[in-house]
Amino acid sequence: MEAPFPMNRSEKKEFEFEMIEKLIEENNGIVRTKQITELGIDYRRIISYVDEGRLLRVKSGYYAINLQEQNEEELIAGMFPDGILTMESALFYYGYLTTRPFVWKIAVSKNTSKSRFKMDYPALEPYYCEKEVLELGVTETKLGNLSMHIYTKDRLICDVLKYEDKMKRSDFKKAAWAYIQDEDKDVSSLMECARKRKVLKKVQNMIGVWL
Repeated sequence: MEAPFPMNRSEKKEFEFEMIEKLIEENNGIVRTKQITELGIDYRRIISYVDEGRLLRVKSGYYAINLQEQNEEELIAGMFPDGILTMESALFYYGYLTTRPFVWKIAVSKNTSKSRFKMDYPALEPYYCEKEVLELGVTETKLGNLSMHIYTKDRLICDVLKYEDKMKRSDFKKAAWAYIQDEDKDVSSLMECARKRKVLKKVQNMIGVWL
């Protein structure tokens, strides 16, 4: 975007920063390098804003203005539109756990670059999945002002049973009991997911007697 009138170097720098601020505001607090350069702003200018502390590099290729004011949920949804909330993170959003876990658990394609998750904030734990596993039982939920994929309750509880040893015992028990009491569960969907996730016997032995 061209400046509306002739500017000296300092004025142009301020004008371009205002453009970035507006772009960040329009994108729920976070933008990618490509989005900034598409405005006609040189990458070296971006680096100068970072060096001055005016622009924050969330991780490689992602920028924000003030992380303290940035909603964690919207950071996650904005940076990982291809991710799917799973395990404790998904359990919290369904109300099966009352405290949001410190670490975000996200399922992604096994082909996803591991470098995407090299960041200090927010804390992340990716679950790398084959395509057919990744796409089983997916729906959507709201994270702040954005939407993000999340596993259905029936798919999720199968993963909880599959990865029981990776969970706190108290969280596992809360999740299993909350699902049993949930009037919104779909038993036929549960059994289908259980077969595909290879936890059918576990479902029958641990949950089936209560259904």
